[in-house]
Amino acid sequence: MSDLTLAVDIGGTKFAAGLVEPDGQVVAAERVATPQGADAETLWGTLTALLDRLDVPAALAGVGIGCGGPMTWPEGEVSPLNMGGWRGFPLRARLAARFPGVPVRIHNDAICLAVAEHWRGAGRGSAAMLGMVVSTGVGGGLILGGRLIDGGTGNAGHIGHVVVDPEGPPCGCGGNGCLEAIARGPGLAAWALAQGWSPGDAVTEGDLYRDAPGDPHRDAPGELYREEGTATARRLAADAAAGDPIALAAMARAGRALGIAIASAVNLCDLDLVTVGGGLSQAGDLLFRPLEEALREHTRMGFAGRVRVVPAALGQDAGLVGAAALVIAGGDYWSPGL
Repeated sequence: MSDLTLAVDIGGTKFAAGLVEPDGQVVAAERVATPQGADAETLWGTLTALLDRLDVPAALAGVGIGCGGPMTWPEGEVSPLNMGGWRGFPLRARLAARFPGVPVRIHNDAICLAVAEHWRGAGRGSAAMLGMVVSTGVGGGLILGGRLIDGGTGNAGHIGHVVVDPEGPPCGCGGNGCLEAIARGPGLAAWALAQGWSPGDAVTEGDLYRDAPGDPHRDAPGELYREEGTATARRLAADAAAGDPIALAAMARAGRALGIAIASAVNLCDLDLVTVGGGLSQAGDLLFRPLEEALREHTRMGFAGRVRVVPAALGQDAGLVGAAALVIAGGDYWSPGL
Protein backbone atom coordinates (compact mmCIF):
# COMPACT_ATOMS: atom_id res chain seq x y z
CA MET A 1 0.00 0.00 0.00
CA SER A 2 1.40 3.37 -1.04
CA ASP A 3 1.38 6.27 1.40
CA LEU A 4 0.42 8.65 -1.42
CA THR A 5 -3.09 10.09 -1.64
CA LEU A 6 -4.69 11.04 -4.93
CA ALA A 7 -6.27 14.49 -4.72
CA VAL A 8 -8.75 15.80 -7.29
CA ASP A 9 -9.87 19.44 -7.55
CA ILE A 10 -12.79 20.12 -9.89
CA GLY A 11 -13.55 23.69 -10.97
CA GLY A 12 -15.37 25.54 -13.70
CA THR A 13 -12.17 26.68 -15.42
CA LYS A 14 -9.85 23.76 -14.71
CA PHE A 15 -9.54 20.22 -13.41
CA ALA A 16 -6.48 19.42 -11.26
CA ALA A 17 -5.16 16.18 -9.86
CA GLY A 18 -2.14 15.53 -7.69
CA LEU A 19 -0.32 13.00 -5.57
CA VAL A 20 0.08 14.13 -1.97
CA GLU A 21 2.41 12.80 0.70
CA PRO A 22 1.27 12.27 4.33
CA ASP A 23 2.76 15.64 5.33
CA GLY A 24 0.63 17.48 2.76
CA GLN A 25 3.39 17.95 0.19
CA VAL A 26 2.13 17.79 -3.39
CA VAL A 27 4.77 15.72 -5.21
CA ALA A 28 3.14 15.63 -8.65
CA ALA A 29 0.25 17.52 -10.22
CA GLU A 30 -1.48 17.87 -13.56
CA ARG A 31 -4.05 20.40 -14.74
CA VAL A 32 -6.32 20.75 -17.73
CA ALA A 33 -8.85 23.35 -18.82
CA THR A 34 -12.45 22.41 -18.13
CA PRO A 35 -14.20 21.80 -21.47
CA GLN A 36 -16.89 24.44 -21.72
CA GLY A 37 -20.43 23.32 -22.58
CA ALA A 38 -19.43 19.66 -22.44
CA ASP A 39 -21.79 16.81 -21.63
CA ALA A 40 -21.39 14.47 -18.67
CA GLU A 41 -19.26 11.81 -20.33
CA THR A 42 -16.98 14.34 -22.02
CA LEU A 43 -16.28 15.91 -18.63
CA TRP A 44 -15.65 12.48 -17.12
CA GLY A 45 -13.36 11.57 -20.02
CA THR A 46 -11.40 14.77 -19.46
CA LEU A 47 -10.87 13.81 -15.82
CA THR A 48 -9.84 10.23 -16.57
CA ALA A 49 -7.38 11.43 -19.21
CA LEU A 50 -5.91 13.81 -16.65
CA LEU A 51 -5.49 10.97 -14.19
CA ASP A 52 -3.79 8.88 -16.86
CA ARG A 53 -1.30 11.71 -17.42
CA LEU A 54 -0.55 11.81 -13.69
CA ASP A 55 0.58 8.17 -13.69
CA VAL A 56 -1.27 7.26 -10.51
CA PRO A 57 0.35 4.31 -8.70
CA ALA A 58 -1.56 1.05 -8.44
CA ALA A 59 -1.69 1.28 -4.64
CA LEU A 60 -2.98 4.42 -2.93
CA ALA A 61 -3.82 5.48 0.60
CA GLY A 62 -7.08 6.90 -0.74
CA VAL A 63 -8.73 9.48 -2.98
CA GLY A 64 -9.86 12.95 -1.85
CA ILE A 65 -12.05 15.17 -4.02
CA GLY A 66 -13.00 18.83 -3.89
CA CYS A 67 -15.77 19.93 -6.25
CA GLY A 68 -18.01 22.93 -6.65
CA GLY A 69 -21.59 22.50 -5.56
CA PRO A 70 -24.30 21.92 -5.09
CA MET A 71 -23.85 18.23 -4.38
CA THR A 72 -25.53 15.54 -2.35
CA TRP A 73 -23.18 14.83 0.51
CA PRO A 74 -21.59 12.47 1.41
CA GLU A 75 -22.86 10.52 -1.61
CA GLY A 76 -20.98 12.90 -3.90
CA GLU A 77 -23.51 13.30 -6.69
CA VAL A 78 -22.45 16.67 -8.05
CA SER A 79 -24.27 19.43 -9.96
CA PRO A 80 -21.73 22.28 -10.21
CA LEU A 81 -23.39 25.55 -11.15
CA ASN A 82 -20.66 26.30 -13.70
CA MET A 83 -20.70 22.84 -15.33
CA GLY A 84 -24.11 22.23 -16.82
CA GLY A 85 -23.10 18.81 -18.13
CA TRP A 86 -22.95 17.37 -14.63
CA ARG A 87 -26.35 17.23 -12.98
CA GLY A 88 -26.52 14.62 -10.26
CA PHE A 89 -23.32 13.11 -11.65
CA PRO A 90 -22.05 10.28 -9.37
CA LEU A 91 -18.49 11.57 -9.10
CA ARG A 92 -17.62 9.83 -5.85
CA ALA A 93 -19.03 6.51 -7.06
CA ARG A 94 -17.23 6.77 -10.41
CA LEU A 95 -13.88 7.39 -8.74
CA ALA A 96 -14.53 4.65 -6.18
CA ALA A 97 -15.10 2.22 -9.05
CA ARG A 98 -11.86 3.32 -10.72
CA PHE A 99 -9.89 3.01 -7.46
CA PRO A 100 -11.47 0.10 -5.57
CA GLY A 101 -10.47 -0.93 -2.08
CA VAL A 102 -9.41 2.49 -0.77
CA PRO A 103 -11.38 5.30 0.88
CA VAL A 104 -12.82 7.84 -1.56
CA ARG A 105 -14.01 11.06 0.09
CA ILE A 106 -15.52 14.26 -1.31
CA HIS A 107 -16.43 17.73 -0.12
CA ASN A 108 -17.29 21.15 -1.46
CA ASP A 109 -14.27 22.92 -2.96
CA ALA A 110 -14.50 25.92 -0.62
CA ILE A 111 -14.58 23.56 2.36
CA CYS A 112 -11.47 21.81 1.06
CA LEU A 113 -9.71 25.17 0.87
CA ALA A 114 -10.65 25.90 4.48
CA VAL A 115 -9.39 22.45 5.49
CA ALA A 116 -6.11 23.08 3.70
CA GLU A 117 -5.56 26.35 5.56
CA HIS A 118 -6.33 24.71 8.90
CA TRP A 119 -4.16 21.66 8.24
CA ARG A 120 -1.13 23.20 6.58
CA GLY A 121 -1.72 26.94 6.18
CA ALA A 122 -2.55 30.09 8.11
CA GLY A 123 -4.99 28.29 10.41
CA ARG A 124 -2.60 25.70 11.86
CA GLY A 125 -3.20 25.29 15.57
CA SER A 126 -6.55 27.10 15.62
CA ALA A 127 -9.37 25.30 17.42
CA ALA A 128 -12.12 27.61 16.12
CA MET A 129 -11.66 28.90 12.60
CA LEU A 130 -13.61 29.98 9.55
CA GLY A 131 -11.82 29.61 6.22
CA MET A 132 -13.26 31.89 3.53
CA VAL A 133 -12.88 32.27 -0.23
CA VAL A 134 -13.78 35.60 -1.86
CA SER A 135 -13.58 35.41 -5.61
CA THR A 136 -16.18 34.98 -8.34
CA GLY A 137 -18.25 33.57 -5.47
CA VAL A 138 -17.99 33.59 -1.69
CA GLY A 139 -17.75 30.34 0.27
CA GLY A 140 -16.23 28.89 3.39
CA GLY A 141 -15.65 26.05 5.79
CA LEU A 142 -16.00 25.91 9.57
CA ILE A 143 -13.61 24.34 12.08
CA LEU A 144 -14.76 24.00 15.70
CA GLY A 145 -13.00 22.02 18.39
CA GLY A 146 -10.23 21.44 15.87
CA ARG A 147 -12.55 19.46 13.59
CA LEU A 148 -14.36 20.23 10.38
CA ILE A 149 -18.08 20.85 11.00
CA ASP A 150 -20.20 19.37 8.22
CA GLY A 151 -23.70 20.37 9.26
CA GLY A 152 -26.76 18.38 8.27
CA THR A 153 -26.04 18.35 4.54
CA GLY A 154 -22.31 19.09 4.36
CA ASN A 155 -22.84 22.83 3.90
CA ALA A 156 -21.83 24.27 7.27
CA GLY A 157 -19.73 27.41 6.93
CA HIS A 158 -21.46 28.61 3.75
CA ILE A 159 -20.96 32.24 4.75
CA GLY A 160 -21.65 33.57 1.26
CA HIS A 161 -25.37 33.39 1.98
CA VAL A 162 -25.34 35.17 5.31
CA VAL A 163 -27.55 38.24 4.82
CA VAL A 164 -25.67 41.49 5.38
CA ASP A 165 -28.22 43.88 3.86
CA PRO A 166 -31.88 42.75 3.69
CA GLU A 167 -32.59 45.54 1.21
CA GLY A 168 -29.53 44.71 -0.84
CA PRO A 169 -29.09 43.34 -4.36
CA PRO A 170 -30.60 40.05 -5.51
CA CYS A 171 -28.45 36.97 -5.06
CA GLY A 172 -28.16 33.96 -7.32
CA CYS A 173 -29.66 31.86 -4.53
CA GLY A 174 -32.98 33.72 -4.92
CA GLY A 175 -32.63 35.91 -1.85
CA ASN A 176 -31.53 39.50 -1.40
CA GLY A 177 -28.57 41.09 0.31
CA CYS A 178 -26.42 37.98 0.74
CA LEU A 179 -22.71 38.55 1.31
CA GLU A 180 -21.98 36.87 -2.03
CA ALA A 181 -24.30 39.24 -3.91
CA ILE A 182 -22.30 42.22 -2.62
CA ALA A 183 -18.72 41.00 -2.29
CA ARG A 184 -18.22 38.58 -5.18
CA GLY A 185 -15.89 40.02 -7.80
CA PRO A 186 -18.30 40.29 -10.75
CA GLY A 187 -21.06 41.76 -8.56
CA LEU A 188 -18.65 44.30 -7.16
CA ALA A 189 -17.59 45.41 -10.63
CA ALA A 190 -21.23 45.65 -11.73
CA TRP A 191 -22.05 47.89 -8.76
CA ALA A 192 -19.14 50.18 -9.58
CA LEU A 193 -20.23 50.46 -13.21
CA ALA A 194 -23.72 51.44 -12.06
CA GLN A 195 -22.13 54.24 -9.99
CA GLY A 196 -20.32 55.60 -13.05
CA TRP A 197 -16.98 53.84 -12.83
CA SER A 198 -14.99 53.84 -16.05
CA PRO A 199 -12.29 51.13 -15.98
CA GLY A 200 -8.81 52.55 -16.25
CA ASP A 201 -5.66 51.11 -17.75
CA ALA A 202 -3.69 50.73 -14.55
CA VAL A 203 -3.68 46.93 -14.38
CA THR A 204 -2.01 44.42 -16.64
CA GLU A 205 -2.74 40.71 -16.95
CA GLY A 206 -1.66 38.89 -13.82
CA ASP A 207 -0.54 41.94 -11.81
CA LEU A 208 -2.92 41.82 -8.89
CA TYR A 209 -4.15 38.26 -8.64
CA ARG A 210 -1.04 36.33 -9.60
CA ASP A 211 -0.80 33.22 -7.39
CA ALA A 212 -3.95 34.14 -5.51
CA PRO A 213 -4.13 31.74 -2.55
CA GLY A 214 -7.26 29.77 -1.97
CA ASP A 215 -9.13 30.69 -5.16
CA PRO A 216 -11.47 27.88 -6.19
CA HIS A 217 -12.14 29.60 -9.53
CA ARG A 218 -8.47 29.71 -10.49
CA ASP A 219 -7.30 28.58 -13.91
CA ALA A 220 -3.84 27.45 -14.98
CA PRO A 221 -0.81 29.00 -13.24
CA GLY A 222 -0.61 32.68 -14.15
CA GLU A 223 -4.36 32.87 -14.83
CA LEU A 224 -5.68 32.19 -11.38
CA TYR A 225 -8.61 34.61 -11.45
CA ARG A 226 -10.14 34.85 -14.87
CA GLU A 227 -12.88 37.35 -15.69
CA GLU A 228 -14.25 38.32 -19.07
CA GLY A 229 -14.00 41.87 -20.45
CA THR A 230 -12.35 44.95 -19.00
CA ALA A 231 -14.79 45.82 -16.18
CA THR A 232 -13.43 43.23 -13.74
CA ALA A 233 -12.79 43.16 -10.02
CA ARG A 234 -9.10 42.89 -10.82
CA ARG A 235 -9.20 46.17 -12.70
CA LEU A 236 -11.47 47.70 -10.07
CA ALA A 237 -8.96 46.95 -7.32
CA ALA A 238 -6.13 48.40 -9.38
CA ASP A 239 -8.14 51.56 -10.00
CA ALA A 240 -8.86 51.79 -6.28
CA ALA A 241 -5.15 51.52 -5.56
CA ALA A 242 -4.63 54.39 -8.03
CA GLY A 243 -7.15 56.52 -6.12
CA ASP A 244 -10.31 56.24 -8.22
CA PRO A 245 -13.09 57.36 -5.82
CA ILE A 246 -15.78 55.00 -7.16
CA ALA A 247 -13.39 52.05 -7.10
CA LEU A 248 -12.39 52.93 -3.55
CA ALA A 249 -16.06 53.08 -2.54
CA ALA A 250 -16.66 49.68 -4.13
CA MET A 251 -13.81 48.04 -2.24
CA ALA A 252 -14.98 49.67 0.99
CA ARG A 253 -18.50 48.34 0.34
CA ALA A 254 -17.20 44.81 -0.15
CA GLY A 255 -14.91 45.00 2.87
CA ARG A 256 -17.71 46.28 5.08
CA ALA A 257 -20.04 43.50 3.96
CA LEU A 258 -17.35 40.94 4.72
CA GLY A 259 -16.74 42.43 8.16
CA ILE A 260 -20.44 42.31 9.03
CA ALA A 261 -20.77 38.70 7.91
CA ILE A 262 -17.62 37.65 9.75
CA ALA A 263 -18.86 39.39 12.91
CA SER A 264 -22.04 37.32 12.78
CA ALA A 265 -20.01 34.13 12.44
CA VAL A 266 -17.69 35.15 15.27
CA ASN A 267 -20.55 35.98 17.63
CA LEU A 268 -22.32 32.73 16.79
CA CYS A 269 -19.36 30.34 16.83
CA ASP A 270 -16.81 31.99 19.16
CA LEU A 271 -14.07 31.95 16.51
CA ASP A 272 -10.47 32.82 17.16
CA LEU A 273 -9.35 33.02 13.52
CA VAL A 274 -10.72 33.75 10.06
CA THR A 275 -8.63 33.16 6.94
CA VAL A 276 -9.58 34.94 3.72
CA GLY A 277 -8.35 33.67 0.36
CA GLY A 278 -9.43 33.95 -3.24
CA GLY A 279 -8.69 36.45 -5.95
CA LEU A 280 -10.36 39.47 -4.37
CA SER A 281 -8.42 39.02 -1.15
CA GLN A 282 -5.29 40.05 -3.04
CA ALA A 283 -6.51 43.66 -2.91
CA GLY A 284 -4.85 43.89 0.52
CA ASP A 285 -5.65 46.88 2.73
CA LEU A 286 -8.19 48.20 0.23
CA LEU A 287 -10.37 45.28 1.32
CA PHE A 288 -9.05 44.38 4.77
CA ARG A 289 -9.13 47.87 6.30
CA PRO A 290 -12.91 48.39 5.88
CA LEU A 291 -13.40 44.74 6.78
CA GLU A 292 -11.62 45.24 10.11
CA GLU A 293 -13.53 48.46 10.84
CA ALA A 294 -16.91 46.79 10.32
CA LEU A 295 -15.83 43.68 12.20
CA ARG A 296 -14.82 45.68 15.28
CA GLU A 297 -18.06 47.68 15.18
CA HIS A 298 -20.04 44.45 15.46
CA THR A 299 -17.91 42.36 17.83
CA ARG A 300 -18.35 44.27 21.10
CA MET A 301 -18.57 41.25 23.40
CA GLY A 302 -15.26 40.49 25.06
CA PHE A 303 -14.94 36.97 23.70
CA ALA A 304 -15.51 38.14 20.12
CA GLY A 305 -12.88 40.85 20.22
CA ARG A 306 -10.04 38.35 20.21
CA VAL A 307 -10.70 37.13 16.64
CA ARG A 308 -7.99 37.69 14.04
CA VAL A 309 -8.61 37.94 10.29
CA VAL A 310 -5.62 36.99 8.13
CA PRO A 311 -4.96 36.30 4.45
CA ALA A 312 -4.86 32.67 3.39
CA ALA A 313 -1.33 31.33 3.18
CA LEU A 314 -1.44 28.53 0.63
CA GLY A 315 -1.08 28.96 -3.11
CA GLN A 316 -2.45 27.19 -6.14
CA ASP A 317 -2.20 23.69 -4.65
CA ALA A 318 -4.50 24.53 -1.73
CA GLY A 319 -7.47 22.70 -3.26
CA LEU A 320 -5.41 19.56 -3.72
CA VAL A 321 -3.98 19.76 -0.19
CA GLY A 322 -7.46 20.15 1.32
CA ALA A 323 -8.91 17.30 -0.71
CA ALA A 324 -6.04 15.05 0.34
CA ALA A 325 -6.58 15.96 3.99
CA LEU A 326 -10.02 14.31 3.86
CA VAL A 327 -8.07 11.04 3.63
CA ILE A 328 -4.73 11.74 5.31
CA ALA A 329 -6.18 13.59 8.32
CA GLY A 330 -9.65 12.10 8.24
CA GLY A 331 -9.86 12.03 12.02
CA ASP A 332 -10.20 15.82 11.93
CA TYR A 333 -11.78 16.39 8.54
CA TRP A 334 -14.04 13.42 7.81
CA SER A 335 -17.01 12.08 9.75
CA PRO A 336 -16.72 8.41 10.78
CA GLY A 337 -18.95 6.01 8.89
CA LEU A 338 -19.25 8.12 5.75
